[in-house]
Amino acid sequence: MSASPDPVRAAAAYQQLLITLLGNDDPARVQEGTPEAVRGLMRDAGGDLRRRPAPKEWSVLELVGHLHDAEIVMAGRYRWAISEDRPPLIGYDQDLWVERLRHNQDDPEQMLAVFQAVRTANLALWRRATLEDRGRVVMHAERGPESYDLMFRMIAGHDRFHLNQMRDTIAALTRSRIPSHSGSEYPAG
Repeated sequence: MSASPDPVRAAAAYQQLLITLLGNDDPARVQEGTPEAVRGLMRDAGGDLRRRPAPKEWSVLELVGHLHDAEIVMAGRYRWAISEDRPPLIGYDQDLWVERLRHNQDDPEQMLAVFQAVRTANLALWRRATLEDRGRVVMHAERGPESYDLMFRMIAGHDRFHLNQMRDTIAALTRSRIPSHSGSEYPAG
């Protein structure tokens, strides 16, 4: 019988992965560039935008949907961190959100527009936040205490992780592509 993974260690490893992907870069600058990077990758995906590289893997559009969802969730978390005293935060099942919100059927431009609008608001909040604000802590149900600063830095690493995943998805689909001649830049799913 195998031991189940230690959730505390898994949470710490996840945090470390995202922080490592950010490195010493300015998290606001990284986040500012993400919407345009996503737009370019959606364009690069072309007719494969909604195609999954494997049955249990997300399409490029589903990855965009995940970034969209994460940004909306983080908008609330940032505001709770600043406004409340150590508020509890629940986690969410990203796979269920992508599946049940049917992101592969979403309008890509509308999804990107919402992502960009919420991202712009979150960046404005970051820029007007004080050092004290950035040090305020929430209590994440799965990862324990996280400061606004840590969450903001993690989401920049999260962007990089999923932009890389989109590139890998496009490359995998390109290698396996059966020529298709769709006239639409964003075909129906």
